[in-house]
Amino acid sequence: MKYIAEQFDVVVIGAGHAGCEAGLASARLGLKTLVLAMNLDSVALMPCNPNIGGTSKGHLVREIDALGGEMGINIDNSYIQSRMLNTSKGPAVHSLRVQADKKKYQFRMKHILEKQENLYLRQLEAIDIEVEEGKIKGVLTKNGAYFPCKTVVLASGTYLKGRVIIGEIDYSSGPNGLFPANELSENLMRLGISLRRFKTGTPVRVNRRSIDFSNMIEQPGDEKVVPFSFLNENIEREQVSCYLTYTNQETHNVIRENIHRSPMYNGTIEGVGPRYCPSIEDKVMRFPEKVQHQVFIEPEGEDTEELYVQGMSTSLPEEVQLKMLRTIKGLENVEIMRTGYAIEYDCLDPLQLKPTLELKSIEGLFSAGQMNGSSGYEEAAAQGLIAGINAALKIKGEEPLVLSRSDAYIGVLIDDLVTKGTSEPYRMMTSRSEYRLLLRQDNADLRLTEMGYRVGLVTEDRYQRYIERKQAIDSELERLKGVQITNKREVNEFLATLDSAELKKPTSLYELIKRTELDYYLVAPLDVDRSELRRDVQEQVNIISKYEGYIEKQLEQVEQFKKFEKKLIPTDINYDEVYGLRTEAKQKLNHIRPISIGQASRISGVSPADISVLLIYLEQGYAKLT
Repeated sequence: MKYIAEQFDVVVIGAGHAGCEAGLASARLGLKTLVLAMNLDSVALMPCNPNIGGTSKGHLVREIDALGGEMGINIDNSYIQSRMLNTSKGPAVHSLRVQADKKKYQFRMKHILEKQENLYLRQLEAIDIEVEEGKIKGVLTKNGAYFPCKTVVLASGTYLKGRVIIGEIDYSSGPNGLFPANELSENLMRLGISLRRFKTGTPVRVNRRSIDFSNMIEQPGDEKVVPFSFLNENIEREQVSCYLTYTNQETHNVIRENIHRSPMYNGTIEGVGPRYCPSIEDKVMRFPEKVQHQVFIEPEGEDTEELYVQGMSTSLPEEVQLKMLRTIKGLENVEIMRTGYAIEYDCLDPLQLKPTLELKSIEGLFSAGQMNGSSGYEEAAAQGLIAGINAALKIKGEEPLVLSRSDAYIGVLIDDLVTKGTSEPYRMMTSRSEYRLLLRQDNADLRLTEMGYRVGLVTEDRYQRYIERKQAIDSELERLKGVQITNKREVNEFLATLDSAELKKPTSLYELIKRTELDYYLVAPLDVDRSELRRDVQEQVNIISKYEGYIEKQLEQVEQFKKFEKKLIPTDINYDEVYGLRTEAKQKLNHIRPISIGQASRISGVSPADISVLLIYLEQGYAKLT
């Protein structure tokens, strides 16, 4: 029985990482927001790995934080181990990755939502989104409550028609044994939304007491912890170790002998899985020459004996999972607590979305996270933040927030999805960014805080802290340029101890730091007037000093990129009328409806020659028609 319930500005369907950020963003921007969860125990659930961050994903978390999102703050309050990855390489690929206490992460995030003004959290299943004349009207729930609203954010994760598969067994289920959402998919298809079937998976969880850590390699956290949130200067707590072991030929033989029982290989699984996060059976079959694969044993929290077996994602039968695990050093007597499984789910084709994450066909309907064909907590949270912001800005009648590829990894993520689409669960990687030297995780606040402040998510206090940090960096850089180091004997003797060539003439400390073998920290003995600065300020000064030439070259590339991004395409253009465009280009352009020449140039199937034709048409032909 349907009844008219409370009216809201924004209704967020789903309370995973995308839903949490979307709900918080719209509520903090002053919009009355309802967040619906199938089960309140699923709010900010981490159904797979107990980590936040990692290569390129750490960049996303830093950017979420800089824009005023919650993920970075939340993980800083609930981490149990922290490591900076890729430190042997350049700063562009340094990425923070931390182990999370899953329950603490969940409980704190849920509490943040509960306390947030303008936000209402309800345990209800959305089954119908009502649209009238192409605009959002409201959301109907399974309990019969109908919520009139102005905008909706779809953030349903892997729940839509979720199907869990373990060997020959499969059943309707959401992640982690929660109920699936089986009715919303039909509603979305009735609305003309194109859905596809994707798949992801997760490994077993095991009991700590059954593991022999003496036969594994300990993986401790970093001595100096770098926070995710720019609001935190130092966060120190006792860290928990992870452990490394390896598969072997016996493990691989067990998998090969049972590969016919793998749902991935016998046709049971219909959905497309993530290429960059393969199951253990996929790794063994695709790379037969490899004699071993890494297996990380990771704690799921401080108050549980449950451990996550990273690197062993699988959907093999339960008894096979146990048999293969017990061939691994340290896991000979392992006890499984949760069986690994694959899960199939419905998601939409992201080519149906605008860069704002609003559907092109339905005004006021936004989509974020795994619903858009992406994978990962961080990718979901990033999209949720942007969708929540733009849902709120749309109601306010303000310009949307669209991050470009030169602004942020978030911009790369969304542009890839809405411009190129994806045929598999999309995973963020540093290699996807053309401007990764500029889009470092360490400077996310310098790139994005101003935007977050203009939107209204960054508080005045936080903004002032950002200004102070920026001024400290700028002041130190200017000071270094003014410090002259002479070529006297003791200076050259010091440089010799660092295997650095002697000075022939005086030079600034700023120029000296640029030498490959030197940096801001190593030249400190020559800098008698140096004052004590925050560690993150020193890091910025060091990076900017050393990589100035490379940064300037990339900034020139960005200027060229922006020229095409600024060439907007009229929304009413008919590509069939553009003489000289190839048929494939016309089809792709009519389908995706790019907003700029820049976006058009990134569409698969649109060639540089097509772009030249389009530019001529816009500059000459279209102008005559209008």
